[in-house]
This record gives sequence, structure tokens and C-alpha cells, in this order.
Amino acid sequence: QVRLVESGGGLVQPGGSLRLSCVASGGIFSAYAMRWYRQAPGKQRDLVATVTSGGSTNYADSVKGRFTISRDNAKNMVYLQMNSLKPEDTAVYYCNTNRGSLYYWGQGTQVTVSS
Repeated sequence: QVRLVESGGGLVQPGGSLRLSCVASGGIFSAYAMRWYRQAPGKQRDLVATVTSGGSTNYADSVKGRFTISRDNAKNMVYLQMNSLKPEDTAVYYCNTNRGSLYYWGQGTQVTVSS
């Protein structure tokens, strides 16, 4: 059983920065990829960023150059550093991992970008 808990969301002005955190328990954290998804009101949940067990990263086109995903295996944590935030980044952000076809999700943390 894997449990994920996100934190760090909040209200930020356009152009500002925010760092999200996710702590994992109940699994071998270092062996699996970790991801950040987001879901805006009335829209589907979209993949934002991935970091593999080897540390390789990948990003959605909409956040490339602005967001950075990283992990600290010793602490069972994954982070999403978000810079140059835009109103269209407003969404609930979710931490995610999988074991084969079985996906695990955190409860989500709200990010609102508004002046």
C-alpha cells in the first residue's frame, strides 16, 4: 500500500513562484517513477511532470522552462518547483506513482494564480 500526501499549495500572483511537496509511505520509493498531475475546474487531469527512478525528467509543453520536478529518495519526497506562474496554471495539483497498472494518488493541493 502506497500513501501520498501533497502540500505547499496556495494563492500566488502571476509571475510568482511556489514549491509543492509530496511525501510517500508504504513502498520502496526509490525504485519507481514519481509524477505531478493537475486538474483545472471542469477539465480532465493532465500530466505535468515525471521523474524516473534514475532521475530523468520530462515535462508537459505548457510548463517547460518554468517548472522543475525533483526527488529526495532519502526522505521519500518529490517536489515541484513552479516559477513564472500564469493564471492558466491554476488547478489542483496531485502527486502520483504507479506499480505496473496500479496507480496511487494523493489528496491534492490547490494552486491559485491570480492578481
